[in-house]
Amino acid sequence: MSEHRQEAEGALFEPFRLGRLEQPNRIVMAPLTRNRAGEGNVPGPLAARYYQQRASAGLLITEASQISPEGQGYQATPGIHSPEQIAGWRHVTDAVHANGGRIFIQLWHVGRVSHVALQPGRVAPVAPSAIAANTKTFVNGAFVETSAPRALRLDEIAGVVADYRKAAANAIAAGFDGIEIHAANGYLIDQFLRDSANRREDAYGGPIENRARFLLEVLAASIAEVGGDRVGIRLSPVTPSNDIADSDPQALFGYLIAKIDALKPVYVHVVEGATGGDRDFGQPFDYGALRRAFHGAYIANNGYTGATAAAAVTSGAADLVAFGKAFIANPDLVERLRRGAPLNAPDVATFYGGGAEGYTDYPTLG
Repeated sequence: MSEHRQEAEGALFEPFRLGRLEQPNRIVMAPLTRNRAGEGNVPGPLAARYYQQRASAGLLITEASQISPEGQGYQATPGIHSPEQIAGWRHVTDAVHANGGRIFIQLWHVGRVSHVALQPGRVAPVAPSAIAANTKTFVNGAFVETSAPRALRLDEIAGVVADYRKAAANAIAAGFDGIEIHAANGYLIDQFLRDSANRREDAYGGPIENRARFLLEVLAASIAEVGGDRVGIRLSPVTPSNDIADSDPQALFGYLIAKIDALKPVYVHVVEGATGGDRDFGQPFDYGALRRAFHGAYIANNGYTGATAAAAVTSGAADLVAFGKAFIANPDLVERLRRGAPLNAPDVATFYGGGAEGYTDYPTLG
């Protein structure tokens, strides 16, 4: 065994306690939208098989799942707001737990990254401000321009916070070990954070303290519902995903991480760089400052290899490292990293929508 492989094994395969969970390793499966939910946006038997195959990860985080019908932005994404969805997810969590795994669900509201075809009554999607996102969404099997949003009224915001809280309760009812609040990649919470998307003039807009308010209310409500040891949050300080940007992300996230830390969620999950693997995108950002200011677990994400993940854990830059596309094509990614084995290449044509092909049929090591 090479010195490099010994380092990887020593770091990535150490156990870790995450809240009430004992993880056998430091490897996390990142959330990955796959657009395979059935009628009523219910996860089906294929989803149970897909996640069960990957249960050797220290932690699985599911694909983003909308907290309400209005929160949907892409076709065939699962929800966690109806009894049928809760029952569908229960089959998934039972399968993962039967295979010895641990699983959180990512809670999602897309905000302006949606299309009227997906909204109840074909109304405009909601956002902090009526500013359209120059991006596309996935509707009827094709990528199309998003629809122009309307600004949430001040008296509607508490209802959205309540939807997050209810979704957190639904997740525990569905058998999940916890939840991850999706506050990254240009979706609703991230839209509130950023001065490019939030032009409000009330208590939720303007200075950083106001723009952070919605996220902190969602986080506090979720923690009040299910406990901080079962709540994580995902952030993406500099990603341009879904036409999002901010004039001073270091100041924004410096303020935010201190407030998040005070609420004591079990982890922060940080997309370092541009979502999709470009770690060097954009203006410089000090991720170490977030790591030092947060006293829970730090999950690093974006473009990591086995070697760089091991180095991050060994150096203390991260407690855990999340892998995305590598888990799509390698259900046995943990064992492949352990052995230093080659990785299957993902079939990009099967990422979004379809059935078992490119979903549950990737080969594993013999």
